[in-house]
Amino acid sequence: MAEAGAGLVRPDVDEEDAARIARDLYGVDAAARELGSNQDRNFLLTEVDGSRSVLRIDNPVFGDGARDAQHAALDAYRAAGVAVPAVLPGLDGALTQRWRGFAVRRSEFAVGEELVDAGYLAPVVLAEFGALAAASVNALASLRHPGLDRPHMWDMRVAFDETAKLAGSITDDALRGRVLAASEEARKALAAVESDLPVQPIHGDLTDDNVMGRRGADSRLHPHTVLDLGDLALGWRVAELAVCVSSMLHHEPDRPLRVLDTVAAFHADAPLSDAEARAVWPLVVLRAALLVASGWRQLEIDGDNDYARERIAGEQAIFDAATLLPLAEVCEQVLARVGVEAPQFSGRVEGAPLTAVLPDFTGTVEAVDPGVESDALDAGRWQRADAEAALVASALAGGAGAALMPYGVFRLTRTRVDVADAAPTWPVHTEIHLGAGPRLRVTSPVDGALRASREEPRIVLGDGWILDLRGVEIDDRAALHVSAGDMVGWLPASDTDRVLTLGLRRADAPERPPRAPGAALVEPERVPAWRRLTADPAPLLGVPSRAQHDESADELARRERIFAAAQERYYAHPPQIERGWRHHLVDTTGRAYIDMVNNVAGLGHGHPRVADAAAHQLRTLGTNSRFLFRDLAEYSERLLALMPEGSGLDTVLLVNSGSEAVDLAIRLAQAATGRRTIVALREAYHGWTMASDAVTTSAYDNPFALETRPDWVHVADVPNRYRGTYRGDDTAGCYLDDLSADLAALDRDGRDAAAFLCESVLGNAGGVLLPEGYLAGAYERVRAAGGLCIADEVQVGFGRLGSTFWGFEQAGVAPDIVTIAKPMGNGFPIGGVITSKRIADALATQGQFFSSAGGSTLSCRVGLAVLDAMVEDDLQRNAENIGARLADGLRALGDEHPMVAVVHGAGLYLGVELVRDRATMEPADAEAAAICERMRELGVVVLTTSERSNVLKIKPPLCLTVESADHVVAMLERVLREGW
Repeated sequence: MAEAGAGLVRPDVDEEDAARIARDLYGVDAAARELGSNQDRNFLLTEVDGSRSVLRIDNPVFGDGARDAQHAALDAYRAAGVAVPAVLPGLDGALTQRWRGFAVRRSEFAVGEELVDAGYLAPVVLAEFGALAAASVNALASLRHPGLDRPHMWDMRVAFDETAKLAGSITDDALRGRVLAASEEARKALAAVESDLPVQPIHGDLTDDNVMGRRGADSRLHPHTVLDLGDLALGWRVAELAVCVSSMLHHEPDRPLRVLDTVAAFHADAPLSDAEARAVWPLVVLRAALLVASGWRQLEIDGDNDYARERIAGEQAIFDAATLLPLAEVCEQVLARVGVEAPQFSGRVEGAPLTAVLPDFTGTVEAVDPGVESDALDAGRWQRADAEAALVASALAGGAGAALMPYGVFRLTRTRVDVADAAPTWPVHTEIHLGAGPRLRVTSPVDGALRASREEPRIVLGDGWILDLRGVEIDDRAALHVSAGDMVGWLPASDTDRVLTLGLRRADAPERPPRAPGAALVEPERVPAWRRLTADPAPLLGVPSRAQHDESADELARRERIFAAAQERYYAHPPQIERGWRHHLVDTTGRAYIDMVNNVAGLGHGHPRVADAAAHQLRTLGTNSRFLFRDLAEYSERLLALMPEGSGLDTVLLVNSGSEAVDLAIRLAQAATGRRTIVALREAYHGWTMASDAVTTSAYDNPFALETRPDWVHVADVPNRYRGTYRGDDTAGCYLDDLSADLAALDRDGRDAAAFLCESVLGNAGGVLLPEGYLAGAYERVRAAGGLCIADEVQVGFGRLGSTFWGFEQAGVAPDIVTIAKPMGNGFPIGGVITSKRIADALATQGQFFSSAGGSTLSCRVGLAVLDAMVEDDLQRNAENIGARLADGLRALGDEHPMVAVVHGAGLYLGVELVRDRATMEPADAEAAAICERMRELGVVVLTTSERSNVLKIKPPLCLTVESADHVVAMLERVLREGW
């Protein structure tokens, strides 16, 4: 056998030889096309009838024992339910054939798609790879065969030695240095646990390159068939996982922690021991280092190997990702994910706050709150560059002797918007801010060894922890060993505010130097490791701990315990949103998202005018519309003034929601006409009350909608110019002819229409604009038949379309009844019906109308504030301008990505329709859902709509900016390019 690590030259066999081998040894007449391999030769054989198989010519260094072991492993896999291709016998019945001294085998062709070049892999796919690696080790655990015990360079037990041998082939000096340094660090970490790592048969190369994928119902490529057992041998069980994990890294190399999903899935099916968990990332680093070194070596000895040359960039990406974060940190991430307990700091002091560190301090201590839910950061104050300084200044000005910025509180003040990655928001230090004054003694709160420098003294505790101090001038007389209470230095005198920064970290933690003069911060995804590597100094300062961690999973479990199955939620793993500002949402870790769906918050989240108006009204009066107060008439008059001149709409009835508004509109129409039948369009959504649900015909919201409508609802065809019965712009006449036929049939049946109910833009379809002339023609026909016309403006009205305030104005018509709601209260529940006094008075025949909260003092005051803010913020103009820019950007994506079929809508009510084929218009529903999940990862909240759930609905707060709109387009382009 050739020396392991020397590199292997592939057998000298070409495609013509492969075709001859297939014919002579297997009786197969096939064309041969070479597939890639570092050390063997693989060929795809395609017969005349299209049948395919794979021919493999093994490198001569591999003996028959190894091949027989592979055949036994294939049997073990099949017995365990792991999909593998069978080895096909030759003409003589043997699985292994001989040709010119080479061992030859032929296998079934694995149907599917390659995963190695699949781009982005979703969390579910990463987890499935982990489950597959677990299935592999479980299937092979009891396999015994003499051919398994063989030395080879990919055995992770010799990975460090092999890397050292091959590294000389790396001609890039800087890269070679990085590879050697990383492999040495990994070797040292591995040395502590390697004696406790179990050994068993493993595949050894269970990677994205050796697993064939199949498309799932979610449109994603999922791992399915295991290939290429060339590295099958005895090895560390955990190496199966580490090799698999390493191959996941290049799919999104700037986010290596995503592969923790692979680790967790493996652990669920093949539990890792403590030692194995600690070995995972050192082995990932070693595998990555070996890949790089081997790739360079392979090109050195086999320069014509295009397969090896093409893999160089991917192997480099794997190494870069594996070493992007400190080794110790990622090891802790693995331990946290699999539930290994971390060492806890147990120190504590007694006495007044801060005096264990600042014995001469006599003032009060105020913990300032820079967190996501801080009241002091309302109205966007968190975005100011001096937000933290303002918090501290306020505390000190209010009489506090010290302002404390706590360890472990996610800082809203560090949140960044319009970015794909979360910002560092979680501090690993505590900051103590003191006002100007004389110098103060600094003492050690614990016993330990003082390691001092002018920049940063530290006290090494005897239990494996280190206390870091910054902002301290060391006292030259301080002892090398200090006891609690011993002086270590001074907080300098100053005529400006001063900062003392403290941090507690484990001795094995990588250093996180605080930014002068404050704390170092880490991104939310890194917190699980840094919660283990550091501790809150609060017990040493005599103050309560305020440290936080992401509790979204706990909150989700809490909700699921008390919610009904019919109550929806967004996303498979939803973030916990506790803050909004303008068109941004912020979760509890300080991660910001562009909100592209909350049309309820038309002004934007947290609008100060609305908040102040509500607070003022709650302090003064809270009653209902049966009492006489000014704002009810004021608000109603303001709403009527927004109606087109001459519309005859002069009466307002206020309720709590869009559902109630539609419900009331139906009652008004029936009372005013003395008829019952309501004509509603197919695929529409109007609400959840008994009446509004009855006219909701969307199968997306209710799969049985059409067959369960009550007898007083007639469903007319929806004039969807893109997907309807008649398609294109010039289709209004056809749809109107059908509507005329419907009205005539109702007349013949004695079921004359009381009203025609229609959204002015097909909101539920994703903002599809009605064919030109349709709405005017429909209104004319319905009125000629004695019915009324109801415009549902709940979603599309209130300036959202930009060019007009109401959707029906786009068609140049005036309805008899208008229903409004969602943006009226900017999150406060307000709904309304606007009609004529004649129609409204007809309701008196059915009794009195009253709504406890509709038209209340609070809802009127909030409604007025919203109308004022819309004018002051010029939101209708913004909707028109930004909407046009956004629509142009989204439409341009269709030039490069055929999935983007059409962009519906106007202003800031848009819909991006996704299809699998533009000719057949097959809806890309699964793809749309998956795209939304990936967009959330990139900081954009967008969701699906339409009967087919294949339209990305875009209806953000009307304050959307150019920067955010451009970022949304850029992120969608990235997802379409990289995958979902």
